[in-house]
Amino acid sequence: MVQAPSKTKPLLLQLPDEMALTVNSEQFAALAATNRDLRLERTANGQLIVNPPTGSESGKRNLSISGQLNNWFESNDNLGEAFDSSTGFELPNGANRSPDASWVRKERWLALTSEQRKGFAPLCPDFVVELRSETDSLKKLREKMQEYMDNGAQLGWLIDPQNKRVEIYRAGQGVGILKHPSKLSGEAVLPGFTLTLKRIWT
Repeated sequence: MVQAPSKTKPLLLQLPDEMALTVNSEQFAALAATNRDLRLERTANGQLIVNPPTGSESGKRNLSISGQLNNWFESNDNLGEAFDSSTGFELPNGANRSPDASWVRKERWLALTSEQRKGFAPLCPDFVVELRSETDSLKKLREKMQEYMDNGAQLGWLIDPQNKRVEIYRAGQGVGILKHPSKLSGEAVLPGFTLTLKRIWT
């Protein structure tokens, strides 16, 4: 009689904030492929960041943002490609980042090889959105937004539902702040795109 091997529960390792786990780009790709249910990121110096699943409120808000961006994209797909929060990019500085929503100009997307498009596209999106959740550090999100701008983003929105505030990042300009806006404009980067914030603030 052959006895089936007993199933063991996986051990979960939690690292304190002051202890960094570093991985190279190949190791990060392997980790991401093995842990598809996790939102993994990697800083430019190789530090691994594990983002837990969002809460229901953040998920609802993120769906509104992605849905509105997709609606605009469907009518303007000749301009570029839109992406949701599960998409990872390898920035020019070596970091692997996953904005909550993003968009890349068509000519930049078409310049990538088929293999590059299948993996973490080696570029920084032209447009990025970061939605602050209840557990997100505003300081770290601001650093992340500045990293996008330093790596080639043209327009970025840091949306903070807790304070009903949006920080606007534009290439070559200072950060603009809007308090409790009802709408946001995609400006020249996403012509004709308007994000309605009603469902973000409620």
